[in-house]
Amino acid sequence: MKWISTLFLVLASGILAEQLSAQNKIVVFQSDFGLKDGAVSAMKGVAMGVSADLKLFDLTHEIPAYNIWEAAYRLHQAAEYWPKGTVFVSVVDPGVGSKRKSVVLKTKTGQFFVTPDNGTLTLVAQNLGIDELREIDETRNRRTGSNESYTFHGRDVYAYAGARLAAGSINFREVGPKLPARVVTIDFQKAVVENGIIKGNVPILDVQYGNVWTNIDGNTVNKLGLNYGDLVQVVIYHGKNKIYDGIMPYTTTFSAVEKGKPLCYLNSLLNVSFALNEGSFSEKFKVSGGPGWSVTLSKK
Repeated sequence: MKWISTLFLVLASGILAEQLSAQNKIVVFQSDFGLKDGAVSAMKGVAMGVSADLKLFDLTHEIPAYNIWEAAYRLHQAAEYWPKGTVFVSVVDPGVGSKRKSVVLKTKTGQFFVTPDNGTLTLVAQNLGIDELREIDETRNRRTGSNESYTFHGRDVYAYAGARLAAGSINFREVGPKLPARVVTIDFQKAVVENGIIKGNVPILDVQYGNVWTNIDGNTVNKLGLNYGDLVQVVIYHGKNKIYDGIMPYTTTFSAVEKGKPLCYLNSLLNVSFALNEGSFSEKFKVSGGPGWSVTLSKK
């Protein structure tokens, strides 16, 4: 009988560990709602109704309307800095009311993402890994009395289910049925080196300053044998259209070039970026970001 007791303790400890991993009580909200009305406040009110002990934070509510790609990138940008057990509720949902699935992704880093499965999970799935994916069972994890509300799943499903998970009212298995470990993804140019040229994506802009960010990391840059001070040729495309073609130094700081001059540097995520010293690169050269934007980088 001793082995039965041991087995029971092992199973019990595993279940407890799973429950505790979702119980740091942190919920981080993201949406394309803006802050002009009460939508964000309503989601937080639902969460606090689940447990007043929750700690609620905002990633951003300024995602451009319906821009699933930017939602995916902002999650990727911020998620790794939050502790294990954090629950992210991301609501950029142009397909609300359609057959798209409402899911919770648990990453290999132990964080949870509550969102429609519409491409929002593209980058966190790629970079943090999929540990498990579950579909939200709305018969158990939907706000009471909301069954006739069809257009605010952020409040009625995602905020409610995310709050229950973060508070420990449910464990991850109680979210709903397990799904295959794959999510809807958005295609984009991954960073690769081919014949001495790096190809990559321009996923996003540093919106405050107009700097242009890429998905090319420092390790990939090292494959070109670049040193700070070297010149690089940068070509940026939107689809097949060439938008920018120029030469600039690879530097550590903006002040390494004269005011108004272009430079190539590693941003706060240690990815290659382009800027004008005290100017807006994106505005001057009409560059934007998204899955359809790409870049090549080569040493001069």
